[in-house]
Amino acid sequence: MRTFRFRPLLLSALLLGSVQAGPTTSSLPPAAPDARYAYGSAEFSALAKTSYDLNALSSPDFGAWMESRYAAAGLPLEGAKTLAAGLDARKAALEQASGAQRDALAQDTAQWTHTFIKKILPKFSLERGYEFAAAVQGGQRQCLLQSVLIAAMLQRSGLSAGAVMVWQNQDGRESNLGHVVALLTLPSGKAALLDDASDPKPFMTHQGLLIRDGAASGPGAYRFVHPVYSGVRISAFTRADNQASVALSAARPLDLAYLKSQFDYYRGERAPGGFMGAGGTGNGKSDAAGLKQSASFLQSALQNNDRNALATYVLGLVERKQGQTERAKAHIEAGAALYQAQGHLPAGPADALKWAQAN
Repeated sequence: MRTFRFRPLLLSALLLGSVQAGPTTSSLPPAAPDARYAYGSAEFSALAKTSYDLNALSSPDFGAWMESRYAAAGLPLEGAKTLAAGLDARKAALEQASGAQRDALAQDTAQWTHTFIKKILPKFSLERGYEFAAAVQGGQRQCLLQSVLIAAMLQRSGLSAGAVMVWQNQDGRESNLGHVVALLTLPSGKAALLDDASDPKPFMTHQGLLIRDGAASGPGAYRFVHPVYSGVRISAFTRADNQASVALSAARPLDLAYLKSQFDYYRGERAPGGFMGAGGTGNGKSDAAGLKQSASFLQSALQNNDRNALATYVLGLVERKQGQTERAKAHIEAGAALYQAQGHLPAGPADALKWAQAN
């Protein structure tokens, strides 16, 4: 059994989640208010309940399921018997640490969440792994779900964390917001880390992200950026459109409304017989019933957040397949405008915009 304890070199005064008397330091910077969904919170439970309801799953409660997986995983955090207790003990320890020791302990916590999620959710599934229900039913995960779970546990530990989209991977290859990772800002505020449970190692150096810019408002509050790295740590960001600097203090993870929208986006993308075709795998043909279901979920995505460029654009593609040309044009053009306001127009939306403008 592997026990994740504090490194003696860092915090010899801390014992298995109990904090000995010592000087009190300032509180940890919390997650941005609009991006809070800490493990065990009402917001976290609501995300799981939506998935349960859509998949007609009544039990077990997702929090209880997580606790059962923690008990079976053999990865006790601070020797705690429950996940909630382990995360709370780690929060107390982080509060007592300071400076580089606190940052190192935060990084160690992110390493633990990465290891834990990969242990309890061993199956990666593009078709179903975004659902909390699929985690319970088949141990499945996908980039959005795993990143939200990691961020939720880090938030319960008192850390500033959330999820962000990836549009350039570590090798610089572009996608149309094709991946999601967790973003952890270290307690010192001097650096951030990307925790990516799709990779064997947690801390990746993806070259393009979609974040929230705390200094902006409107559609441009979501920003395509390039991280500036020192090793695996991010020290700043530059905008993709004009290379202007975005301070680390202004860079925020995506808000809860965006994440709710993105869950519905994946439901629409992967609806059987819908946008991605038979089985939601990208193979085979779409059918009328599947496209109708895709459109319904994508419309729900935009009700949650009408600034989700990806959901807006793909709804236009679905409507194009349905033969609803005018609606398709409107959504493709609106999606392209959102991408441009946020700083980058990917190749797929650019091609679709040419079609819309020519028709």
